[in-house]
Amino acid sequence: MDVKHITQVSDLFGGFIRKCIFNILSVSVIPNHIAFIMDGNRRYSKKNNLMDGAGYRAGFSTLMSMLRYCYELGVNHVTVYAFSIDNFKRNPQEVNSLMELMEEKIEHLTKEEIIVGHYGVKVRFIGNLELLSKSLRLAAEKAMDVTAKNSRSVLSICVAYTSTDEILHAVQESCEDRIKVLNESKHHEKDTIDVLDIEKHMYMGVAPEPDIIIRTSGETRLSNFLLWQSNNCLLYSPSVLWPEIGFIHLVYAVFEFQKHFYYLDKQKQR
Repeated sequence: MDVKHITQVSDLFGGFIRKCIFNILSVSVIPNHIAFIMDGNRRYSKKNNLMDGAGYRAGFSTLMSMLRYCYELGVNHVTVYAFSIDNFKRNPQEVNSLMELMEEKIEHLTKEEIIVGHYGVKVRFIGNLELLSKSLRLAAEKAMDVTAKNSRSVLSICVAYTSTDEILHAVQESCEDRIKVLNESKHHEKDTIDVLDIEKHMYMGVAPEPDIIIRTSGETRLSNFLLWQSNNCLLYSPSVLWPEIGFIHLVYAVFEFQKHFYYLDKQKQR
């Protein structure tokens, strides 16, 4: 048996094991939305003496695997923290290389039929996209257009994003809307904005709040990620670096969510 056949048998066996475990997990509640802070790509490169950028490439491969696991399990929404606004402060050469790699992987993502096509994934890019290079922004817009009609699952990619920027943007947009309504209306309108006004203008839109946020590298900080949306979710912080995270970590996170579900759900109802 050659390597190709061994790989195919291994994939089939692995898929069967995953299906069995997912069937067991499905006896209880399945999270609707899982978010990932993909921390540790650069440290992975240093740890394994790899060339610059190799950690990010390994991280993309890991992302494809985690997406497959999530959608197989029945998770409808997956959000990933791909690039913070604060990351623009890094070495310009590193930032440019990462932007080029991101553009390449965006194009690859829409061609990854086993993920986007097979699971009917709608891709959304979340953040201040005006901060991106024109070519990267166009690639992101193309990916959103290509997958716009998909409705089974959603992948939200937070790029050029921080939660404080998202909240500031939402408040500004809400104020501008309120002023416009007051200027155009002949009837008395409320002159204040409320939570619903702000949430309507969030980059994340009306996406459900995450049930689980998984941050690799053992860090327990949210690092300005989904601060508005994460007040009642489970935070899981495995010590592995992002390219090292695997199926078993996702299973453990879901199991922990199920153990604490009734408490978390009760908190949301308050």
